Amino acid sequence: MKRPILYFVLGSLLAVACTSKKEKALQYPETKTVDVVDTYFGVEVPDPYRWLEDDRSPETAEWVKAQNELTFAYLKKIPYRDKIKKRLEELLNYERVYAPARHGRWYYYYRNDGLQNQNVLYRKPVEGGEEEVFLDPNKFREDGTISLASTSFTKDGSLMAYLISEGGSDWRKAIVLDTETKQMVGDTLKDIKFSGIAWQGNEGFYYSSYDKPKGSQLSAMTQIHKVYYHKLGSPQADDQLIFGGEKQPRRYVGAYLTEDERYLVITAANSTSGNELYIKDLQKPQSGFVTVVDNFDNDHYVIANDGSTLYIHTNLNAPNNRIVKVAADDPAPQNWQDVIPENDMVMTATTAGGKFFTFYLEDAKTKVMQYDMAGNLERTIDLPGIGTARGFGGEKEDTVVYYTFTSFTYPSTIFQYNIASGKSSVYTRPQVDFNPDDYETKQVFYTSKDGTRVPMFIVHKKGLELNGKNPTYLYGYGGFNISLRPSFSASRIVWLENGGVYAQPNLRGGGEYGEDWHLAGTKMNKQNVFDDFIAAGEYLIKEGYTSHDYLAIAGGSNGGLLVGAVLTQRPDLAAVAFPAVGVLDMLRYHKFTAGAGWAFDYGTSEDSKEMFEYLLGYSPLHNIKPGTAYPATLITTADHDDRVVPAHSFKFAATLQKAQAGDKPILIRIETNAGHGAGTPISKTIEQTADRYAFAWYNMGYTPPLAREE
Repeated sequence: MKRPILYFVLGSLLAVACTSKKEKALQYPETKTVDVVDTYFGVEVPDPYRWLEDDRSPETAEWVKAQNELTFAYLKKIPYRDKIKKRLEELLNYERVYAPARHGRWYYYYRNDGLQNQNVLYRKPVEGGEEEVFLDPNKFREDGTISLASTSFTKDGSLMAYLISEGGSDWRKAIVLDTETKQMVGDTLKDIKFSGIAWQGNEGFYYSSYDKPKGSQLSAMTQIHKVYYHKLGSPQADDQLIFGGEKQPRRYVGAYLTEDERYLVITAANSTSGNELYIKDLQKPQSGFVTVVDNFDNDHYVIANDGSTLYIHTNLNAPNNRIVKVAADDPAPQNWQDVIPENDMVMTATTAGGKFFTFYLEDAKTKVMQYDMAGNLERTIDLPGIGTARGFGGEKEDTVVYYTFTSFTYPSTIFQYNIASGKSSVYTRPQVDFNPDDYETKQVFYTSKDGTRVPMFIVHKKGLELNGKNPTYLYGYGGFNISLRPSFSASRIVWLENGGVYAQPNLRGGGEYGEDWHLAGTKMNKQNVFDDFIAAGEYLIKEGYTSHDYLAIAGGSNGGLLVGAVLTQRPDLAAVAFPAVGVLDMLRYHKFTAGAGWAFDYGTSEDSKEMFEYLLGYSPLHNIKPGTAYPATLITTADHDDRVVPAHSFKFAATLQKAQAGDKPILIRIETNAGHGAGTPISKTIEQTADRYAFAWYNMGYTPPLAREE
C-alpha cells in the first residue's frame, strides 16, 4: 500500500575541505521515504525509496541534481584531482589502430589519434593507395555522446549498415550507406535493440528488436524479441516478421547467415545462458525453419558450413565446449559428430582461410591452435607472451588474418598472421608513454572459504615493498560465464606508476574454467562469488601487499553487485568501495528492461520461497544495516543506463547514506547522457577514472607521487 507522497526537501550541501585531517560529517540531500511494502511468500519487505525508480519524475531529477552537486563539490576539493586527469590525458594521448577487415575492394579499420572521443572508421584500397576517412562518429554529436555501435557490410562490400547509440542507450538506429558514394540509402531504421545486421545479398537484411515499451524506454520491461527482414528502399513499417513475436515468445532472438549466405541461422533464448537453434535453407525459399536444438539447456551456434554440412560450436555434453559437424537436412544433436572434441581447457573458436582457430583458456591465459576442417591439429600458434589474443577471424579465401595480443603491461598490438606458414608479423604497435620493464605481473592461487583454488593476477612496480601500505585496486566480476583476462589499460598505468597494486581474481561465476566454473557461482551458489572476492582481499592483506586502510574494491554491472554484496557483508574488509552500474536490488532486478533474462545466473524472488530467502540474504540494498561504519563509497551510474537501470544505484545510495555510522563519505556520481558503458566518450572516461583514483587515494590518506610533482 502506498501512502501519500511526502514532500521532497533537499538538504543543504556541505562541502568538505580536503586539507583537514578528519572529515566533517557530510550533510546528504534529504531523501523522502514512501510507505511501500511488498510481500513475498508471507514476508513483508519495505521499499521506502521506490519513488526513485521513476526516471521520468521531476522529483527524481531534482534528487539526481542534488546528489551530483554534493559529489562534485567533494571531488573538486581533492587537491591532486586535476593532476590525475592531466596524467590520464598524457597516457591516453597515443594513436590506436585496430585490426583491418576486407570488404570488397577496401580494407576498413578504426583509428583514434589519441584523445578523440570516438574511434574513426578509415579505409584504404586493397591494391594499395592512400587511406581516407570513411565515417567519423565524432561528427555525430559534438560531445561524443552518439557512438558507432557496430557495422555490417554486404558480401561484395558495396553497402554498409551501421548502428548508432544515443547517450549510451541499448536502443539503436540503423543507417545504410553506399560505400562508393558514402551517401545514405533508404530511411533510418529505429527501435533496434540487442541486434546485429545480417545482410542477404544486396537486397536487404535481418535485425532484431522489441516493441517500444509503454512508459519509460529506459526502464520498462522488454520481453518479446523479434527478428525482422528489411527490404532496402521500403519503409520500416513494411518489414517482415521472420521469427519471434507473440506466437514464438522469446526474450532474446538473433539472426545471422553462413558465409555463403545459404543458411539463415536463428538463436532463441529466454536467458543469458542456453539457446534454441534453428536454420533455414535460403536456396529453398518456400521451406520453413528446421529445428537443430529445441531447448535452452546448453549454448550452441553455427560457426561455419561446407555446402550442406554444418559445423556447430556447443557445450552440449562438453562443459568446456567442442565443435561438431552434422548434415543440414537432419541436424538433431543425436547426429552430431565431434570435429574438435572437448579437452580440459575451455575453448572458443573462429574460422578463416578454411581453418578453425581455437582459443583455449589456460588459467585465464590464451593459447591458440590452428586446425583444418577435419579437426586435425596443424600447429599451436606462437604468441608474444602470457596474455590475451583475439581475432583470427576472416573469410574462406583469406590467406592472412589479423589478431590482437595484449597483457597488463603489453599495449594492444595488432599482428598479421600468414595462415599457410604460421608466421606472425607486427602490423601496428602503439607507442604509450610508459616503460613496461618497470612493472611485473604474477599469477597466484589462493584458497576460498570452501577450499576452492582461485587464480588471481597481481600487477605492480618492480621492487614493491610488501609493507601493507600499498594502495591496492581489487577488481572483480564473477558472473554470466564471462572471463576476466589479462589486458592493457593506459589509465591503469596511472594507478601503478603512483605506487599502486592492481589485482584481478578469476572468481567463480565466470567462464575461465568452463560451464562448471560458471554454474558454481549462480543461483543458490552465488555466495561462492562473494566468498572468492573476500578471500582475494584477505590474501592481499595477509601477503603484505596492502591492508584494510589501503584496499579499494571495484566492479561494474554484475561486478557492481559483487562490490555491493561484499561491502555489506564485510564492511571491515576495504577502505574504499566502487560499485559501478550495479545490480543492487535483487528482489526487483527482473522488473526492468531485459533484467528477467538474468534469471539463469540469479534466480528471481518469485521462483520459490527458498530462492527468495537466498536473494534476500545477500541483496546489497536489503542488507545495509543502520549504525554500521561503511567504507568510503563512490557509487557510479548513468541516467541513460537501460541495461542496469540507475534506480538500483539511487536506492542503494539513499539507504547507505542514511545508515552510515562512520565518518567516511557515501557519494553517488551520476553521469548524464551516458549509458551502461559502451560507447562512452574518452573525455568522460578520463573524468570518471580521475574521480575514482582521487577518491580512493584521498580516503586512504595516501598522497600519490604525482601530487608532489611541481
